[in-house]
Amino acid sequence: ALKLFVSFTAINVGLIVFLLTIQCSWRKFGAKLLQKSMAPKLDKIMWTMNLGSASCVKVLNLNCSKYFSGPYGEDVLFIANDWHTALIPCYLKSMYQSKGIYLNAKVAFCIHNIAYQGRFPFSDFSLLNLPDEYRSSFDFIDGYEKPIMGRKINWMKAGILESHRVVTVSPYYAQELVSGVDKGVELDNVLRKSCITGIVNGMDTQEWNPATDKYTDVKYDITTVIDAKPLLKEALQAAVGLPVDKKIPLIGFIGRLEEQKGSDILVAAIHKFIGLDVQIIVLGTGKKKFEQEIEKLEVLYPDKAKGVAKFNVPLAHTITAGADFMLVPSRFEP
Repeated sequence: ALKLFVSFTAINVGLIVFLLTIQCSWRKFGAKLLQKSMAPKLDKIMWTMNLGSASCVKVLNLNCSKYFSGPYGEDVLFIANDWHTALIPCYLKSMYQSKGIYLNAKVAFCIHNIAYQGRFPFSDFSLLNLPDEYRSSFDFIDGYEKPIMGRKINWMKAGILESHRVVTVSPYYAQELVSGVDKGVELDNVLRKSCITGIVNGMDTQEWNPATDKYTDVKYDITTVIDAKPLLKEALQAAVGLPVDKKIPLIGFIGRLEEQKGSDILVAAIHKFIGLDVQIIVLGTGKKKFEQEIEKLEVLYPDKAKGVAKFNVPLAHTITAGADFMLVPSRFEP
C-alpha cells in the first residue's frame, strides 16, 4: 500500500522551483510560476541541470527534505496539481524509475483549472531535459498565436498522459471537461481517452470552523448561528465602512477578478441591482481593469458598496461569516 501522499502546488514557490525547474531552463518557465513583481529577477537566472547529475537524484528524495522526512520508503503517491507541476510524472519515470528508484511510486494529476495548461513553443521541449520518447506527450497544436502560432508543447497534456491517475475537483467538473472543446479547452479528447475522476473539493475544516475562527470576534456553531450571524454582519459593515444595519441584505463576493470568475458579469449586475435596498462587498485581485472597477464602487455608490482589490485573509473570513448572500458568478466550475 502507498504510505504517503505528497502534494505539489504552485503556491509553495520555493518547493516547486527546486523540485521542477532544477531539471529545466529556468529563464523560460520561471516567470510563469512566480508573481510578476519577481519576474525581472529571473532574467539573471539560467538554471540547467544534467539528468545524470548526483544533485538531481535528490530532488524527490523525501528523506533529504525536512518537510517530508520520515520512514516512508519509496511506496508513495505524488499528487501533481495543475500544469505548474505536470512535469513530475515525466521526471519520476525518466529520472528515478529508470534508475531503479521509486519503482512502486505513482502520480495522481489533479486538474483544478483546465483553462491554464502551460503552452510553450515546441522548440522549448529541449529545455526540459527529457528523453525524446516524451516528445509526443507534449506535442500540441492549437489555433492561437501566443506564444507562437501552431505547434507547441503542452505541460498539462503531458501530465495527463504520463500520470497514473487523473482527477479533478468535482464529479460535475469531470463531466464538463470531457463534454467538448469549449469546456475541455482542447484537451477534452485527451481526457476522454485517459479517463478522469471527479472528487468533491474539500475545505480546511479547522481554519474555517466558525466555532474557533481566529479572524472573527463572535464564534458560533449550528445551535448559535441565528444569534451570532447578525452580530457578525454588523461587525463586517463597520469594518469596511458601510452603514451598520442588520436589516439591509448584505451580499459578499470573494474571488479572482477575471472573466472566468464572471467578474465582468458581477460588475454589470451590481450597477443594475445596487438601487435596491442592499449592500455589497467585493474582495479580490486579478486583472487591473476589474480591480479598478470594483475600487470605484464605493465612489459611485457610497454607503452601498465596498470594493477591496487586495489579498486579505482576515476580511475573507469576516465576509464569509457576516454576509447574508455569497455571489459566485463563475462561467465554469473552478
